[in-house]
Amino acid sequence: MAKRKEDPPASGSPAWMATFSDLMNLLLCFFVLLFSMSSTDTQKFQEVMASIQSSFSILPSGGSALDEGILISSGVSQLSELSEYYTSMGMNSDGETETDTEKNELEQAYDTIEAEKMEESQQMAEEIEEKLGQLELLDSVEVVATSSYVALNLNGGILFDSGKDELKPEAVSVLDKIGTVLLDYDGYMIEVVGHTDNVPIKSEKYPDNRMLSMWRAYSVYKYLIDQVGVDPYYIKSTGRGEDIPIADNSTAEGRAQNRRVEIKIYNSFTTN
Repeated sequence: MAKRKEDPPASGSPAWMATFSDLMNLLLCFFVLLFSMSSTDTQKFQEVMASIQSSFSILPSGGSALDEGILISSGVSQLSELSEYYTSMGMNSDGETETDTEKNELEQAYDTIEAEKMEESQQMAEEIEEKLGQLELLDSVEVVATSSYVALNLNGGILFDSGKDELKPEAVSVLDKIGTVLLDYDGYMIEVVGHTDNVPIKSEKYPDNRMLSMWRAYSVYKYLIDQVGVDPYYIKSTGRGEDIPIADNSTAEGRAQNRRVEIKIYNSFTTN
């Protein structure tokens, strides 16, 4: 019996097509990975790119020839450029992202406002010191400027007897003169803050230093409204007790400095 003639082996796809398919699959995986990234991690991205590049490097030289000398490595070089673009995307010429730029702009705006606030407070402080000099009060009142307010520090010994909240007779004259300064800033918020030293006090009226400081601040507050004519809408009072010392409470001189009343005149930026 005659042998059955075998069919010739079917011809497969050209060799370059398999390589090209692998390239397309890798590119698809790469762009899916790129799209799925929720945040930029430069180090991890570079590691991924290095892995992809190594998988493309079919020949030891890093490329593989197809037909008339076209190299797969040219595609790898394009991926490298894409990597550099992705790493730098969203950055300006200084290497800053849009978020960094917005943050810097906000910080600059904040610094500008703070500088303007401080400039206004310093101008207020100079005007107040000049007025206090004319009233011969510079030896009794310390003027301190901050970006939010100008504080007039009055020693508690001038205003009150020890452990009391009633204004001394000589305190009335001082507050009348200070009142003329405050009236120049009608419409500006004013806060009267009482402070004490750390020597404990306990009585029926003053269970602690904070209560004593509150009553002393209220006495000044009430006088400025009733006798000087400060608008009650723009003035408030509070007591801080011994919590904010400005000198060492271990010495008699330091405790005397801490027993004080502050009259804060807020600038136009912080008046509310």
